[in-house]
Amino acid sequence: MAPREGLSIGALAARTGLAVSAIRYYEAQGLIRPWRNAGGQRRFERADLRRLSFVMIAQQFGFTLPEIRAELDRLPGGRTPTKADWALISAGFRARLSEKIETLTQLRDKLDGCIGCGCLSLPHCALYNPRDRAGENGVGPRYLLGEKPAP
Repeated sequence: MAPREGLSIGALAARTGLAVSAIRYYEAQGLIRPWRNAGGQRRFERADLRRLSFVMIAQQFGFTLPEIRAELDRLPGGRTPTKADWALISAGFRARLSEKIETLTQLRDKLDGCIGCGCLSLPHCALYNPRDRAGENGVGPRYLLGEKPAP
């Protein structure tokens, strides 16, 4: 059996555009799992190119590293993920992206009005948030976080 070649961390950095330190950080976070060659050097599977690309894209969409790791953990270890494998994790992200899009749409559409912060500084806040009802439910822009104003 021929020895595995794998990609060096430098080659992985060159292909992904990530700094070597970022790749080491993602390794420490459990997002990729290199192996060691006979000389003790880190080696990465070619599939790690896709995994790291997925990490970078998911972060741009606002997903946290624990969320990303949970999804990547659903992919098979020891073999290159197939299109069906990626479809499985994309289905979960699709629903969460739709929720984020809805929240961003509400933010865009309501940005110039009451954001449910409880400040009552705008004349019409008294209509949407009389006596700071939103403040009873917690801090921050309650209505933009998905809460519906009480009738």
